[in-house]
Amino acid sequence: MATRGWTCFLTGLLSLAWAADHVPHSDHQGEADTYHVSAGHLFLLSCQFADAHSEIKWSRGDRGSLPAGVEVRNGSLWFLPVRMTHSGSYICEKRNKMKPSKRRFKVLVSGSSCPDPSEEILATKETSEGLQCKQNEIFRLNLPRKIRWTKDCLQVRPDGEPVHPNTNGFLRLADVSEADAGKYTCHVDVTVDGRNYTAARSVQMTVKNGTSELFPEIHVVRPKNEVVIVEVGKRAELHCKAYTGFSEDEEIVMYWTINRTYASDITGLAESWKFIHERGKVFGQSNLSIATVQKEFLNVPIHCHISSPVEAKVGEARLQEADPTEHNTFYTIVSLWLSALFAILILTAFFLICKVNLFLAYRALKTVFSKQVPDGKLYDAYVSVGQSAMLSLDGVACFALRLLPEELEQKHGYSLYIRGRDDRPGEAAHDVISAAVRQCRRLLIVLSSAGKSKETAQFWEDHNQLTYEQKVGLHDALMRNDPKVILVEVDGPVDYSRLPESLRYLKRTQGALEWKNSFVETNKLTQMYLKRNFWKSLRRHMPAVPARRPQSIA
Repeated sequence: MATRGWTCFLTGLLSLAWAADHVPHSDHQGEADTYHVSAGHLFLLSCQFADAHSEIKWSRGDRGSLPAGVEVRNGSLWFLPVRMTHSGSYICEKRNKMKPSKRRFKVLVSGSSCPDPSEEILATKETSEGLQCKQNEIFRLNLPRKIRWTKDCLQVRPDGEPVHPNTNGFLRLADVSEADAGKYTCHVDVTVDGRNYTAARSVQMTVKNGTSELFPEIHVVRPKNEVVIVEVGKRAELHCKAYTGFSEDEEIVMYWTINRTYASDITGLAESWKFIHERGKVFGQSNLSIATVQKEFLNVPIHCHISSPVEAKVGEARLQEADPTEHNTFYTIVSLWLSALFAILILTAFFLICKVNLFLAYRALKTVFSKQVPDGKLYDAYVSVGQSAMLSLDGVACFALRLLPEELEQKHGYSLYIRGRDDRPGEAAHDVISAAVRQCRRLLIVLSSAGKSKETAQFWEDHNQLTYEQKVGLHDALMRNDPKVILVEVDGPVDYSRLPESLRYLKRTQGALEWKNSFVETNKLTQMYLKRNFWKSLRRHMPAVPARRPQSIA
């Protein structure tokens, strides 16, 4: 029994010495090392791959700057002291002539005086066990220090006597029992820059019975009756993960079988496995790659085997073919949505291009199928043009006296009252104009750009020369919305800043139609398109049903 105890003791010492020099860490692209520390304590982080010829740069995560209370000394990261806000990831980057290297650390801060365990060790009952105070960064400072151990945050006192660890904090536990299991914390008290600090690191010790417990019980994490959806003829990959203990043991193996046949004996299959470290625990991780899924692989047990010298565990998965109807349904739904979106875009574009035509067609159908109630009006529109423009016989007069009657009266049967054409000499102008305006459904005001002639320029310069019918019609239009006003700009643009506020208001609220004599200067197709659009837009603003042209004004 004594020989067996010393053998286990020496084995434990060798394991702990190896662990002290081989603290699990990630490679440059792997997972971050995790450290559990307590707020208010001193804590140091060192880049283990650093050397005297390397330039060391520390940063916090991807943000770059270090938080308050954290500084770099001699290539190490000092927390003076640790704060709750210091939780997070830290990156140590080594720069030299060789390839740059990075290492990531994760620091988790708690408010307890005894931090959470950063690793776990397994001890065997009735043997000796040694615990190392893994504070090498503190010990390298060569400062006076005091070392003390606690178990579950209480002072360790076996058999009522205080424990006195050696100068490096090594604690020996003889004849381990189940009562010795728990969280052990090594506290190191030092003085830095005239201030007293404490550094602490914890380890969780588990006690097992018998020599067979040197191999911890294996637990399968995944797969557990897992169903993987695949497509026949496509590639697939299965993953297996199992807890294997606290260290990498070469006697532990992992392999796969498909329907009780070794995967290594099947063509097109490739398997691999390795150990990974997570929070001080060791897991076996294995992958099974299937280059091409065959039908014989479907709905048969696929097992991931994990075995040690004392036990074996199995994780099970099955491959199931994807439902082709679901696949087709998905693409059908996507196609329908795309078709609907395309149709909406087409309809929207069609409406924007043909909205005037649609409006005129709708109004024509409505006129045919609905009974129109007479409104007592004699004319469809009163055409108002400045007298000076009419006398100048320029483009405005041509538009009002020739083009408007040809298009609206002759082609579409509208009845127009045009000042200068339909009024009679010698009549009381104001009375006739006032009566005519009020007998019209629309007031069509024709405007021209200033500066075309001396007469028109004088007309626009004097607001008081606004024609009488315009005054009457604008008053009624603004006060009673009857008649409705249509603005037409001939050979614009029109300078509205020189016009009365009433016309500027109408321009802002409803806009104006534009007729350009340059229509006739373009090619025939463009000329036809522009002229048709103008006349359709004008008809859209005109009444729906043309009135019969009267012979005289009542």
